[in-house]
Amino acid sequence: MIKCDILIIGSGIAAMQLARNLSADLHVIIITKGKWQNSNSFMAQGGVAAAVSSDDSWELHFKDTIEAGENFHNDSEVMKLVQIAPEMIKNLQNTGVRFDCYKNGNLSLGKEGAHSRNRILHCGGDATGKHIMEQFHLNLPQNVELIEGQFVYELLLDQNKNRCIGVKTRDRKGEKHIYRAGGTVLAAGGIGGLYPFTSNDHTIAGDGLALAYKAGVKITDAEFIQFHPTLLYVNGCTHGLISEAVRGEGAILVNDQGEPIMQGVHPLKDLAPRHIVAEQIFKERLAGRDVFLDISMIADFPDKFPTITDSCLKNGIDIEAGKIPVAPGSHFFMGGIKIDPHGRSSLEGLYSIGESACSGVHGANRLASNSLLEGLVYGKRLAEYLNHNRKECESAHKLSPISYQDIVIPVLPEKAVIQQKMMENAGIIREGRKLKTFIQWIESYGVLEIIKSDLDALPIQQIETIFMLISAHIIAVSSLSREESRGGHIRADFPNSRKEWESRHIINSIHGMEIGGENNESYQIEIHA
Repeated sequence: MIKCDILIIGSGIAAMQLARNLSADLHVIIITKGKWQNSNSFMAQGGVAAAVSSDDSWELHFKDTIEAGENFHNDSEVMKLVQIAPEMIKNLQNTGVRFDCYKNGNLSLGKEGAHSRNRILHCGGDATGKHIMEQFHLNLPQNVELIEGQFVYELLLDQNKNRCIGVKTRDRKGEKHIYRAGGTVLAAGGIGGLYPFTSNDHTIAGDGLALAYKAGVKITDAEFIQFHPTLLYVNGCTHGLISEAVRGEGAILVNDQGEPIMQGVHPLKDLAPRHIVAEQIFKERLAGRDVFLDISMIADFPDKFPTITDSCLKNGIDIEAGKIPVAPGSHFFMGGIKIDPHGRSSLEGLYSIGESACSGVHGANRLASNSLLEGLVYGKRLAEYLNHNRKECESAHKLSPISYQDIVIPVLPEKAVIQQKMMENAGIIREGRKLKTFIQWIESYGVLEIIKSDLDALPIQQIETIFMLISAHIIAVSSLSREESRGGHIRADFPNSRKEWESRHIINSIHGMEIGGENNESYQIEIHA
């Protein structure tokens, strides 16, 4: 058994920001499923949104965020996020991060969907995440231990079963490890791998969501999933993201007849909010038409977008031809573990930040390039909270006795089958009848009983499949319950948003479902210290 003060699950920007801001006298361990680079943060092409130009303001950034997320936010948290954004940029620069600038030394600010100003700071053209994460990794404090290649499959609870005191993991050889911690932080990313097409790293498949749910933690807003409109699409498969910054430079979406597909759909056309663009591409493809990103008007494309250019070349796409084949894919999870403004979950001793968490800053649809910003802000905020609340992380708690139900695990479906069914039933466009059938299919594998069972004896691959089914069930049930269309949740049988649902949040746990009240109130967590 290994003991530490703070245990962080995940190695993305929120996890690294937290680790580097914790007090130097705390023993901190980061555990990651793959390599430390296996995070969506490392892959982030776009950049960090912040109102740093003379013609911009936090008020405009706030307005754009609220409009993109269809007025479904914790407004006070959004306000704090956009107000502190310029400070986060200065902090990164002081850390050694060098944002792209023009020859005159001024910051090169890009524009992405639903932004009213150029406010996206980027590094290396389209390699922002890589630059920031490498700088963070290079400067990790000496009190932080990084452990790669261990899969967390259970949260440990104390004898009263109301506090998280650590985790169980399996390494690449299948050997079990136990970690005891004063505070455990889930920063394990989103749910992209639940779908066949995704911009996410191959290790991201909803593990954090399933872990928390199995331990009785509250999950909220799970129906809201953002599908990025433009993933490189070749021979029936997707091969990474084509950043929205490309459309910010003037590229437009066209079908195989050369017709612009966003004309007349939205006033912002190709820079409309992501769920609107993704839905339009989905409809074109459903009608049998291929969709391309016309980049012919962008001068020096390889210099501006080296990562995308390299990806296109590797997959046989001729950049000089001026068209990149694209398809939408799962990109970002607006829902997640329900947290308060400090990052505390509904389970004592368990915290969550980044894409694993739902803080209310993204509403029903995330504004482009607000995700890295969220990781920076909440990582630093949680560090400050833990630094000043040491007693909350005391680890003198006894383990809960094992009291799992004995259960026979059935033959489980292949991961590819789960992914395809997720896309068909809980993908870009949903419908009540299909969601009900899908939920029944998941439950036919005994997922509701498996949640209560001991997974110790199972191989990693089987646990991963179980976690996929748990996460899929949470999303499908939430999607069925929200009888409207809003942001990343589109119901064919309820095509319009409904005023009465504007302040309702669907909250799931193994103890049942509840509907939260007003937006700001729904994110407040009652902690029993």
